[in-house]
Amino acid sequence: MPQVRAERFIRLDPETAFALSQTTGAFRLQWDPFISAQAFLDGATAAGKGVRTRTVSRIGLKMVSEYVSYTPPRNVGMTMVSGPWFFENFGGGWRFTEDDGGTRAVWKYTFSCRPALVKPLAERIGSWLLGREIERRIEAFAKACEDPALVAELRAQGTGVTDL
Repeated sequence: MPQVRAERFIRLDPETAFALSQTTGAFRLQWDPFISAQAFLDGATAAGKGVRTRTVSRIGLKMVSEYVSYTPPRNVGMTMVSGPWFFENFGGGWRFTEDDGGTRAVWKYTFSCRPALVKPLAERIGSWLLGREIERRIEAFAKACEDPALVAELRAQGTGVTDL
């Protein structure tokens, strides 16, 4: 299965970087250029293993995904429950490690495409498109981490992160 990956050095502690990466709803819209809407499903109010979310991209693609791992502040993984017809499967994950007084943030997508007849070509195109998209998203995330007002708003929400 193809995989695309992007990483950045973040000048925040892993707890804060992790918390910002896992924001949803209106707060997420402040930094994530890919989504137009995102929300928890099934009455969930916070992320955690087994929790499902619904995400709508700015171009109208819809996906329901489920957290398959959730280990703050180190990593999180999600897998597609339902989504665009051309994905046979799709998963994504973040990893955060302490690095030189800050955090190394790595974001990955793993996917496969269908139908089988065009799978090789679709996966090459998908790798290129998703590679561009994940770079745009992690760059926006890194800029959000540099925004003192956004970080202060995150901390004021009571996410469990503390001042540096």
